[in-house]
Amino acid sequence: MEKLITYFKLSKAELRKVIFPLKEQVRNAYITVFIVVTAISLFLALVDWIMSSIVSVVI
Repeated sequence: MEKLITYFKLSKAELRKVIFPLKEQVRNAYITVFIVVTAISLFLALVDWIMSSIVSVVI
């Protein structure tokens, strides 16, 4: 039981050290991820379209 209590005390102490991101930082990260995912999706869609066009011409 003593180990469990020590574990929770140490966990609480570690959580006090955590620096949580500000609302603006979270929003900026979300926008960045959204833009990168959209750009990669459009690129892959373009590559897929080009490859399917090449295959349909050959066949």
